[in-house]
Amino acid sequence: GYEKLPTAVNITWSSINFKTILQWQPKPSGYFYTVEIHGQTSDVRRKCILTSETECDVTDALRNVRETYTAQVLSVMPAEMDNFEEPPYAVSEKFTPYSQTVIGKPEIKNYSQKGSKLNVVFRDPLTPYIFPNGSFQSIQDVFQHDLEYKLYYWKDQSSGKKDVTTKSHTFEVSVDSGKNYCFYVQGIIPSRRENRSGQESMVFCTSVGRNILDEYGTEVFIIIAVIAVAVITLAIVLPVVLCKRKKAKKARAVREKQPLNGV
Repeated sequence: GYEKLPTAVNITWSSINFKTILQWQPKPSGYFYTVEIHGQTSDVRRKCILTSETECDVTDALRNVRETYTAQVLSVMPAEMDNFEEPPYAVSEKFTPYSQTVIGKPEIKNYSQKGSKLNVVFRDPLTPYIFPNGSFQSIQDVFQHDLEYKLYYWKDQSSGKKDVTTKSHTFEVSVDSGKNYCFYVQGIIPSRRENRSGQESMVFCTSVGRNILDEYGTEVFIIIAVIAVAVITLAIVLPVVLCKRKKAKKARAVREKQPLNGV
């Protein structure tokens, strides 16, 4: 009977760019789980009916991203789904996608460093939600003016970071001409109490005036110097050796041509 079924524990929400997965424990044995999503104003949505898994993609049940939801994970026996007895269940903590989903990594489209200007162009992460024309909404489409981006940049091989903020998708910052810089971009939602900072983009570095010493340091310089000395030494010694061998060979040939005494 239902009274003997264990209920789910450790129910957690995992959400990045509004793609939301509900997870829990333990793995069921002899029974199944069904997830119910309860919103403050929306109808109850059932997801992952009679699943033997311990996670469920509930993204499309959370389309009103500003609403606060709870999830009930029901422990059920398939033969008793249609009876009037209420199955045991566990309730998750509350979850509001708009204020709790993690902002994913921006994508760096291109960058350039010309003179004393560093230009960076990036693209928003996409959400699972679709416009009527079939294209995916970006997080900028959802958050609008609540979302801004920070560019963190620093001189290559230096630890001192600077940052600038924008609400557009481009950065232009002043840098030291001829010096290489590294940088990354990160989404920020200042109005949030938690999860204010999103995931960091990949780190890129410019290569203006970069030479082999910048890349590999003094070790390479030492190796190059040793090779250069060896080549110069060889260039000096080899002609001398060859010249001596040539003279010796010539002298030997002359001796061989001279007649022996008494013949």
